[in-house]
Amino acid sequence: MSNAQKDLFYTIALAFFLLTTAITVTIFASYVLFAVDIKYYYLEQIVNMKYGTIMKNYAQMMDYLINPFNWHFHLSDFGSSAAGRLHFQDCKKLFLLNFGIFIVSGALVAKFHKLRARFNRTFLWIGIGGIIIAAMMMINFDEFFVIFHEVLFRNSDWLFDPAKDPVINILPEDFFTQCFILFFILFEGLNFWKARLKKA
Repeated sequence: MSNAQKDLFYTIALAFFLLTTAITVTIFASYVLFAVDIKYYYLEQIVNMKYGTIMKNYAQMMDYLINPFNWHFHLSDFGSSAAGRLHFQDCKKLFLLNFGIFIVSGALVAKFHKLRARFNRTFLWIGIGGIIIAAMMMINFDEFFVIFHEVLFRNSDWLFDPAKDPVINILPEDFFTQCFILFFILFEGLNFWKARLKKA
């Protein structure tokens, strides 16, 4: 393998590692965001449940999404439709795919780690692309959210009916906005940081 091929292989692995790192940190940081949002958006009053009950159900939802050994979706205090359960299953597959890429790309980066000898324009352009996407999100989050789901999912199961999948009542749109903002901050920071690294 030539040096140019090694550079390309390493760059691709690192790009995937930075992407999945930002996603993974956002997934686990969502616990903190949600814990704050319960009070901030008066979710206790909206669903007439105690703080601890709401948090327990969120933890159950997240355990299903991130636990590769849990394939039974069940929330103690919220019912769910067949379409709702199918959507959570689709989300779980994406979560596990992310974790798998995170582990594999991380192992490759660790094995072939090196600092690039020149200003790395690959990550600069990735960062610039991320800024453009983030700007589109901030201009019209509703449209961005719809496009995001249409790209990732082949069905409309993500359009929850609160009467059939009441868990959506504790997942306000602003919560998802916060998660996206956190992701972009992490993703942009990692890429611009990597773009400025030079070989020692």
